[in-house]
Amino acid sequence: MSKSKGTKGPGKARKPPHASTIKISGRVTPKATVKVTAKGTNHGNAKGTGASGRGLAVRVKSAKFRPVGSTAWLKRQLNDPYVALAKAEGWRSRAAYKLIEMDDKLHLLKPGKRVVDLGAAPGGWTQVAVQRVKAQDGKGKVVALDILPWENVAGATCITLDFLDDSAPAILKQAMGGPADIVLSDMAAPTTGHGPTDHLRIIGLAEAAWQFATEVLAPGGTFICKVFQGGTEGKLLKMLKTRCAVVKHIKPPASRKGSAEVYVVALEFKG
Repeated sequence: MSKSKGTKGPGKARKPPHASTIKISGRVTPKATVKVTAKGTNHGNAKGTGASGRGLAVRVKSAKFRPVGSTAWLKRQLNDPYVALAKAEGWRSRAAYKLIEMDDKLHLLKPGKRVVDLGAAPGGWTQVAVQRVKAQDGKGKVVALDILPWENVAGATCITLDFLDDSAPAILKQAMGGPADIVLSDMAAPTTGHGPTDHLRIIGLAEAAWQFATEVLAPGGTFICKVFQGGTEGKLLKMLKTRCAVVKHIKPPASRKGSAEVYVVALEFKG
């Protein structure tokens, strides 16, 4: 990846010009908030990261009532070059660079592609997908969902709903209006601090995401999903290898070295 000198981010995101709701069976579902935005400039520059430099380290004093873990997290955020770069280039989170780096290697998010983004908040991956598939130009399509309330991304259909809610698959399918070329999942359950339990939770979400992907992916499609290294994803890998020609793991440079997260990439869905 390379970043042109002098490239600046889009500045502060503007509020979306309009929004609409999706109806299911003639009525608006009470559990889901769905917004569609067609225009705007709340996306960053997807041409590279340039996150190799590091300035002076920021020291954080422990506040009287702040947990030690919170102080450590704040210090890590303040000294993370990806965090600073995301802010400078207009991405909503440092996670945007994980997708940028994976796509620079795999070349999947091409203009015209149709994408589902699960676990989308605060919207970094959605921004990248919208920009790369040219959704705002009417070429591609992006439908994104998260359980947390989040600001909609220009050019995407943004849904606030628990993916495990029984109504979620139908709402996503109606929003897509046809098959998807790529299903992305960056979902993660709230951590408990107990590694094996956290791993089982995220694998459960990954398996649910894969089940949904089998229902919406077009032949030749791609599934990318976050998992934690822990040895219990064997069942998921077996399912992926049965339905996809190529299955591999990727840990993009933007993924913190101390994190157990990796991404499973399944290519060439057989239908």
